[in-house]
Amino acid sequence: MCGRYSVAITVKDKHNKASRIARLLEKYQLEAQYNAAPSQMLPVVTGDKPDRLQLFSWGLVPHWIKESKQGNKPINARAESLLEKPSFRELVSRKHCLVPADGFYEWRKTAFGKVPYRFLLKSEQLFSFAGLWDEWVDTVTGEVQRTFTIITTEANELVKPTHDRMPLILSPEKEEAWLDVTNGNNMLQQFLQPFPAEEMKSYAVSTFVNSVANNSASLIKQVPEQGSLF
Repeated sequence: MCGRYSVAITVKDKHNKASRIARLLEKYQLEAQYNAAPSQMLPVVTGDKPDRLQLFSWGLVPHWIKESKQGNKPINARAESLLEKPSFRELVSRKHCLVPADGFYEWRKTAFGKVPYRFLLKSEQLFSFAGLWDEWVDTVTGEVQRTFTIITTEANELVKPTHDRMPLILSPEKEEAWLDVTNGNNMLQQFLQPFPAEEMKSYAVSTFVNSVANNSASLIKQVPEQGSLF
């Protein structure tokens, strides 16, 4: 699964003019988020507004439910069952989004307890998770809630020692194609593959990331594996 990630623009990203995500983050100058967590309002790019960053809540609320508080709000959607689950099946053909990130966290069981690890690209540049989004409208008050979920797939060889699932990372050349829902369900399989392990790296980070109340650049810094303290 993917339950925590980070998104922050760096000098490297500012010089990467080919990155849609970097350009939009720089344009809208959103505050860096080093500990993105479910229910928070986080940046996404949708297919119907590909040149805008929007803030949606992480945790999908399907448009067809009667009450927004009804049932679970899935933060992840398994790639293998997208066309089987009612919450996702319709969205696959209508509402794709990109979720900007520069890394994600998973917790590994060790002799010292659960140690948080950060996973990122070797280039340390921004990338996108493939996501789905929806819009729920309160028929009484007119309140609108826009929410999203991150698609996950089986873990690659780098992530596997820590977790058997990982978020679906899109290569830059696949971002445009993912936003274009006219590609159809028959093209899904070309997107739903684990990102190459050889293009990623990981390291232990501070256990401060365990609390969603903490949000600072110190959370993404490497720490000695055996302590993972401060």
